Amino acid sequence: RVPFVERTGMRYLAKERGYVRLLMPLGPNANHVDVMYMGAYTVLAEAAAANPGISILDTAKYFPIVKDIAVDFHRMAASYVTAEYRLSEEDIEALLADLECKGSAGYLAEIPMLDADGTLVATGKVTIKLLSHKWEG
Repeated sequence: RVPFVERTGMRYLAKERGYVRLLMPLGPNANHVDVMYMGAYTVLAEAAAANPGISILDTAKYFPIVKDIAVDFHRMAASYVTAEYRLSEEDIEALLADLECKGSAGYLAEIPMLDADGTLVATGKVTIKLLSHKWEG
């Protein structure tokens, strides 16, 4: 639970093991010209990248962090924006094996963000690290 993220009004459209689809509403995230504020894209990209990793973790043993994030802005969005990301079963198996063996694992998520018309408005590139609570790297 992150109060800052909750204030954006972002919500889940779908959530399952290794997958998430999110919606960022325009209303609370509109800038001075009534289009999506750039910070809202960043929050959306981070959440879309991290949630699939979180969904596979035993959080008593492991936790996620964002190692790096970049958002490429393509065009203004005067509507809500959606994003989704899925880890493949092969990715999940490899991540869990690395966590068990090394205490850390990571992945790079490329997150397309679409407006209400399905137009690509931004692309997030987010590096997620999954770490053991015992990790000492």
